[in-house]
Amino acid sequence: MRADEVPFPAARWRRALENGAASLFPGYFALVMATGVVSIACHFLGLRPVALVLVAVNWVAWPVLWALTVLRALRFRSALLRDLSDHQRAPGFFTIVAGTCVLGTQNVVVLGATTIGTVLWWLGLILWFAVMYGFFTAVTVRARKPSLARGINGAWLIAAVSTQSVVVLRGVIDVAEPPPAPIQFQVIAMFLIGCMLYLAIIPLIFYRLTFVPMQREDFSPPYWINMGAVAITALAGSVLVLRGEVWPLLTPLLPFLRGFTFFFWAVASWWIPFLFALMLWRYVWMRDRWVYEPAIWGMVFPLGMYTTSTLQFSRAMGYGFLEPVPRILVLVALLAWSLGMAGLLRRIVRALRSA
Repeated sequence: MRADEVPFPAARWRRALENGAASLFPGYFALVMATGVVSIACHFLGLRPVALVLVAVNWVAWPVLWALTVLRALRFRSALLRDLSDHQRAPGFFTIVAGTCVLGTQNVVVLGATTIGTVLWWLGLILWFAVMYGFFTAVTVRARKPSLARGINGAWLIAAVSTQSVVVLRGVIDVAEPPPAPIQFQVIAMFLIGCMLYLAIIPLIFYRLTFVPMQREDFSPPYWINMGAVAITALAGSVLVLRGEVWPLLTPLLPFLRGFTFFFWAVASWWIPFLFALMLWRYVWMRDRWVYEPAIWGMVFPLGMYTTSTLQFSRAMGYGFLEPVPRILVLVALLAWSLGMAGLLRRIVRALRSA
C-alpha cells in the first residue's frame, strides 16, 4: 500500500501522534504521578475498586507517554534539547523519574507486585541520576539566563519530589526484610538530598510569590508542587520511621527522622490554605476562566500526596486523631483527578479531529 493510500483514520492517528510528540509537555508524567498517588490513597482508605481502575489507567498512560517521549527524541530532538535548558520547562523532566517510581509504589501497595516495583525502582534510580545532573548542568552552563521572576516556579521542586519518590518506593519494597546495607545507606542519603533540594529551592519561590508582582496567569498549577514536594518528603520520612525496626541503619536516626518528618508535614499543612486562597484570587476575584492544561496534574498530585502522606504520618507517629483528615481529602483528590481526566480526554478528541 502506497503512502497516499493509507486509510484516513490511520493517517489521522499518525499525525496526532506526531503532533503530540512535537509539542509534548516535559512534565506530562505528572499524570502518572497523580493517578498513582490517588490510587494508593484509595487503596488505604477502602476504595479498592477505584484503586484498581487507576492502576489500569496508569499502565496505559505510562507506556504511551514513554512512546511519545522516545518519538520526540528521535523526530524532534532539537525541541527536546531546547526544553532541557529552559528554566520554565526543563524541571518537568523530573516527572519521568517520579512517575516511574510512583507507578512502582502503586503496583507494590495496591497489587503486591514487588518484582515489578523492584524493576521500576532500578529504572527510576538510573533516570534520577540522568535527569538530575543533566538538568542542573544544562541550566548552569546556559549562556543566557532568565530573571528570577521568569525562571523560577513550583515545578523546580519536582527535583525534590523525584528524589523522595525513589526513597518511598524502596521503603514499600523492603517491608519485612532489610535491603543490603549499601542500599539502606543510599536511601537515607537520598532522603536527606531531597530535603536539601526543597530547602534550597523554596526560598527562591517564596521570594517570587511575595516580592515580585504576579499576574493572575502567573499563578499556575505547578505552584501546588510547593505543597506536594514537602508532602512527599513527609511521606518518605514516615515510611523510613515505619521501617525503623527492620532496617538496622535507621535505628540510631529515628529521633531525628521523627522530628524532621513532623517539620515537613507541618509545612505541607501550612501551604494548603494559602494555595486555596490564591486559587480563589485567580478564578473568583480575578474571574479567570479555568481551562485544561497539562500542568494541571501538578495540582492533582499534591492533593493525593498530602492525603497519603497524612495517613502514613499519623500511623508512623501514632497520631490516630489525624486519620479523619485523609478520609475527607481523598474525595477532593478524586474530584480533582476526574476533572483533569475529563479535560485531557476532551483535548485528545479535539487533537484527533484537527489532525
